[in-house]
Amino acid sequence: MILEAPVAGNGRVALVTGAARGIGLGIAAWLVSEGWQVVLTDIDRVRGSKVAKVLGENAWFVTMDVSVEADVIGCVAQVLGQFGRLDALVSNAAIADPHNMTLESLDLDHWNRVLAVNLTGPMLLAKHCAPYLRAHCGSIVNLASTRARQAEPDTEAYVASKGGLLALTHALAISLGPEIRVNAVSPGWIDARDPSVRRAEPLTDADHAQHPAGRAGTVEDVASMVAWLLSRNAGFVTGQEFVVDGGMSKKMVYQG
Repeated sequence: MILEAPVAGNGRVALVTGAARGIGLGIAAWLVSEGWQVVLTDIDRVRGSKVAKVLGENAWFVTMDVSVEADVIGCVAQVLGQFGRLDALVSNAAIADPHNMTLESLDLDHWNRVLAVNLTGPMLLAKHCAPYLRAHCGSIVNLASTRARQAEPDTEAYVASKGGLLALTHALAISLGPEIRVNAVSPGWIDARDPSVRRAEPLTDADHAQHPAGRAGTVEDVASMVAWLLSRNAGFVTGQEFVVDGGMSKKMVYQG
């Protein structure tokens, strides 16, 4: 693990996992735009390094597998060694079930890997970041999913991991309070493609029609919510789940 382009900074410091693409990248970019110093992590070293370079001098990159405790310890040590502080943790790294693996074909290795990244990872990060977050009354935001409450067919591993992450969020809020605030954000249908791709190939009316409320979200919708939860404006907010799904949950409840 190598901290790219080490430069001392003076602002608040955020650690964002899984930040080389999609929602994680959107969160990192939003925080940089608000003046945060952001340490991005991902298992893809090449892509992560390029992303950090594009985001500018307030972004740094560390290669890390969130499910490996030695990686987590090493990453936190680098952040502290470079900046001397840590103000926020955003646990975004996750493994989804993109092909909806059936229960009959679900093997234990896949199950264990999904839970290791989606649930064990956020626990390890909270464990090793807590002493430094506490020193600055910091915040943790875990990225869950609306699937945790509205399971789709053949997503047992993903749903179990995200449901567990919501429970972990509530427990951490109690264990780490009042100094550290802990919340979860659960996105619904989010167009998580790279911004250039979204501009070149915008969603069609047919795409929007598939969404029960007629809307699809963007990474910026989620990023802005995360940024608010990390701000002082959310100082009384902890142990909560914030659903970002364009009204999808309410719409689905009342479908016949």
